[in-house]
Amino acid sequence: MKLIILAGLVLVITGCTTAGPYVTNISSDGANGLTIEKCKVEMNAFMGVVSTGDCNTSTLKLTNSNR
Repeated sequence: MKLIILAGLVLVITGCTTAGPYVTNISSDGANGLTIEKCKVEMNAFMGVVSTGDCNTSTLKLTNSNR
């Protein structure tokens, strides 16, 4: 019984530490487009610290389809 409780406690403590990519910043690129920055959020459960890492940036060109 103690082993089951210990295993359950370990699973609760470790949990998910990575939330995956998310959009952190959207801004204009000055040339009729958008610059989108995505980063991964990570949580250190033992320290209670949330940090970002593995960032990448992509550009989205906007066009006018009402011509």
